Amino acid sequence: MRMGMRRFTRLTNGFSKKVQNLEYAVALHFMYYNFCRIHQTTRITPAMAAGVTNRLWNIEDIVKLLEDKEKES
Repeated sequence: MRMGMRRFTRLTNGFSKKVQNLEYAVALHFMYYNFCRIHQTTRITPAMAAGVTNRLWNIEDIVKLLEDKEKES
């Protein structure tokens, strides 16, 4: 995670000044990592390997989830 997110590397100015923004960034990173990114060893996403989903997600799917959640509240 440290190598994938610039806010966790040293000597950078790209950090969250609010803890809530950091939480959102970490959640988005893990969502992308587990549902969108195909891994070299398994050749599928971790979510597909765990049986959580049967398809490869893309960024638009994540944005749609966020929009649907926003409409509910």
